[in-house]
Amino acid sequence: MPRSKTLQFQLAASVTLIAAVLTACNQSSSARSAAAADGGKLPITTRSEQAKQEFLQGRDLSERLLGQESLQHFDKAISLDPEFASAELARANNSPTTKEFFDHLKKALSLADQASDGEKLLILATEAGANADSVKMKDYSEKLVAAYPNDERAQFNLANYYFGQQELDQAVEHYKKATEIAPSYSPAYNVLGYAYRQQGDYSSAEQAFRKYIDLIPNDPNPYDSYAELLLKMGRFEDSQAQYRKALSIDPHFVPSHFGLSAALLYAGKVADAQAELQKMADQARNDGELRTAYFGMAVVASDSGNFDKALQVMDKEYAVAEKINDVVSMAADLQAKGRILAEIPRYDEAQRQFDRSFQLIASSNQSQEIKANAKLLHHFNLAQIAIGKKDYAAAKTHYEEFRQGAQATKNSAQIKQSHELAGRIAFGEKDYDKAIAELEQANLQDPHNLYRLSQAYQAKGDGAKAQNYLIKAADFNSLPQLNYAFIRVKAHKLMAEKKA
Repeated sequence: MPRSKTLQFQLAASVTLIAAVLTACNQSSSARSAAAADGGKLPITTRSEQAKQEFLQGRDLSERLLGQESLQHFDKAISLDPEFASAELARANNSPTTKEFFDHLKKALSLADQASDGEKLLILATEAGANADSVKMKDYSEKLVAAYPNDERAQFNLANYYFGQQELDQAVEHYKKATEIAPSYSPAYNVLGYAYRQQGDYSSAEQAFRKYIDLIPNDPNPYDSYAELLLKMGRFEDSQAQYRKALSIDPHFVPSHFGLSAALLYAGKVADAQAELQKMADQARNDGELRTAYFGMAVVASDSGNFDKALQVMDKEYAVAEKINDVVSMAADLQAKGRILAEIPRYDEAQRQFDRSFQLIASSNQSQEIKANAKLLHHFNLAQIAIGKKDYAAAKTHYEEFRQGAQATKNSAQIKQSHELAGRIAFGEKDYDKAIAELEQANLQDPHNLYRLSQAYQAKGDGAKAQNYLIKAADFNSLPQLNYAFIRVKAHKLMAEKKA
């Protein structure tokens, strides 16, 4: 996996925009000061040498995607030095639930002024990501690289920003810089492989993953990452073998259970996919792992057209978050339910779930930035409902609110979403040229948008391009996600009909 799967899923599904920011500090004096970094590396600011050693052990595990195993070391570091800002940030980034993430990020922010300038920039960049402020996040990340150009983790952090924004050329550039600075820095090869994969350069992706395997051959994640490339390529049996190799190293490695369920599902082994996710749930070590297993079950059910079962499983996932009042995760679950209901379609029920999700965040103690972003995304959701109901006047009203908000914040992910809405409205109004022009500016890492483009080209009468996008949509072969589940079977059925 490119990053912690549990936290990645929950935050990506929520109303926040969290970028992947691994703990990103390096060796320095253990004295609490703003002294110059040692050898151009980011400092670690702590009063306790023992806390520093615990932090380093945790960081090593975290960077090898063993987040659950890292927690005890970060917790120990914090107990030894309660004012250890970087340990709090690391604990946030490896937390299994969004509630823990925000609790530890808040603590890191309160300690930021006592840390070095570099550590403070990392903390502020993470806060900006949590607040969906991509402009500030980029600014802090660039300042970090300017201050520490020879630190591989600073380069990696900036690369992660670009990767999250789908600016893949810049991401590759900075991942490569990280590997040039530190040829044995394994995380950079991992996400470099994912960046190449998204560019469609499978050969370079495979080289990066094989280097990753060479660097840490006794860890599960390199085999998991390679398995995901094979999954993308449609080599499902080979993918299963690599996932099983990862699990032979660590039977509790959650990402490989999750990925294996996809490889089984796409190979037509639905019952085996369900069984793999049940195994994942049965051995879950924390709420985050359990919630991810439930989400996978909801995806498999949706892929099979069993939306009632998908909704039942989402209720189980919601109950896990409700138990600890994890408001952001609860809001994410309600949004997922809304999307499933809209797909059925049961638009009025879907809107009620979207409304509940928005109200949860609006009445919470989350930051004003997160609340403002939730309000903006609510316009996106209401626009989707209006499009489904063919109420294009209402859809355009919500679209315009969303577009203006996305443009104001310069959030490139949301700008892509605004193009998606414009394309869907144009398609509904049978303006296929506009639909195509808008959808081609939408998020093309979303298989549902590829499917929409196929439909638009087909309606325009361009069968060749329609077929091209249909193949891309049908064979997207991602890890379990709802947007693929909604169209995968339909896309394959259409391909079969065209061949007949």
